[in-house]
Amino acid sequence: MTAFLSWLLGRLPIGWLQLKHNRGRLAAAVAGIAFANILVFVQLGIMMALNTTILVPYSLLNADIIISAADSNSLTDGSNVPRQRGFEALSIAGVADSLPLFIGSINWKKDDGSSTNLQVMASDPAKGAFLAQPIRDEIAKLFLIDTVLLDRSTRGADEVRFEQISPQNPMLFEANGRTLSAPGTIDVGGGFSSDGFAYTSDQTFLRLFGKRISGAPNHILLKAEADRDIDIVIAELQELFPTGKVKVRTLEEAAHADQVYQTTERPTGLIFGFGVLMGVIVGLVIVYQLLSTDVADHLKEYATFKAMGYRQSFFLSIVFEEALILAVLGFIPGALIATILYQFLSEASSLPIMMDNARLIVVFLGTLASCAISGAIATRRLAGADPADLF
Repeated sequence: MTAFLSWLLGRLPIGWLQLKHNRGRLAAAVAGIAFANILVFVQLGIMMALNTTILVPYSLLNADIIISAADSNSLTDGSNVPRQRGFEALSIAGVADSLPLFIGSINWKKDDGSSTNLQVMASDPAKGAFLAQPIRDEIAKLFLIDTVLLDRSTRGADEVRFEQISPQNPMLFEANGRTLSAPGTIDVGGGFSSDGFAYTSDQTFLRLFGKRISGAPNHILLKAEADRDIDIVIAELQELFPTGKVKVRTLEEAAHADQVYQTTERPTGLIFGFGVLMGVIVGLVIVYQLLSTDVADHLKEYATFKAMGYRQSFFLSIVFEEALILAVLGFIPGALIATILYQFLSEASSLPIMMDNARLIVVFLGTLASCAISGAIATRRLAGADPADLF
């Protein structure tokens, strides 16, 4: 290690020699930085899982434009939209078709007495073109009343039983006081607000949710004609509808706005973001304490160097050398342990928590930056000080 650093730095690796001189302190610092990295990795992993699951419902849809209530921040909140908005939209040149979209939540009562929360999405099964291909292939099974497509990746689902589901062998279950039949499945997965998904027809949905009416869907989806500019169509729709009553956006814009809202304004996203910040602060404090103590322990040596004419940049290079070494030594075990934790959390929660190269690079660069900042702060006593004052 000493020979490698000497070659890399072009001088004696004073920082490394000082660090390894007190191995106990070095081990404690590496453990602290690894812990800070693990904290940041876990919070980022959960936050990225939140971002991913937010987009899952949108991936089930195949629409160009979505009309939502003015107070709607996500697919599941906000007021309902009058169905007439869909008919009014058809008067705009470039709008090819419209589809009311209904969304609700049910508790699936299992045979063992437990229940699973499912987010239910529903629409007219005759308009499969508004849906993604996996649902479109199964949508014909929903023309019968009280039939649903169940999410085979639902948290806690019986995989063996789901594999046996077919039109000839449907799964029967109870929800909202009704017996439902699942002749087919879809593969979606649970999230933070539900354990899984179910898709059904609008008629079955209205039977499940007796207080809902067909004239007030959650959203209205629109298909634009292929040769029309989407932005122009949206502008014309915004002029058509009463100001402040509805939001008219592309499906992609709605999904992005949903992500921003849930990660910056909802408690869940704020908590995970605060966790990342706390991890960074913990790392800064640990590295600063070590480097500050190290500088204090070697003040006489630094004073001698300063009396010999060495400048502040020399001392900064030593401390930055220590910071870089600590960052690398702390990052490696932190990343390895975080990867193991990701696998455990993913299996335990059925959330899409996984390590990727981009996150590794971002956290490593952040660790380097944090250690460098701590190093710069730790050497402030040396800047402008008289060598005699340091003895």
